[in-house]
Amino acid sequence: MESKKVFLVSIIQEGKFFVARCPELGVTSQGESLVEAQKNLKEAIELYIESFCIENLQKERYLRSYIKQ
Repeated sequence: MESKKVFLVSIIQEGKFFVARCPELGVTSQGESLVEAQKNLKEAIELYIESFCIENLQKERYLRSYIKQ
């Protein structure tokens, strides 16, 4: 079963762009429309989480190999 996490985001218009932020993760993106900013932020959050998970997996593998030695 896949678990879901909800993140608080803020989107404000700055000039002709919409700036979307997820303060909890420190992720920011933008778009020329509200919908584009939402889409871009969702993608940025997914990439952030994916890279975080890969980094933790690599650390875990390193620790396992270190303990076996």
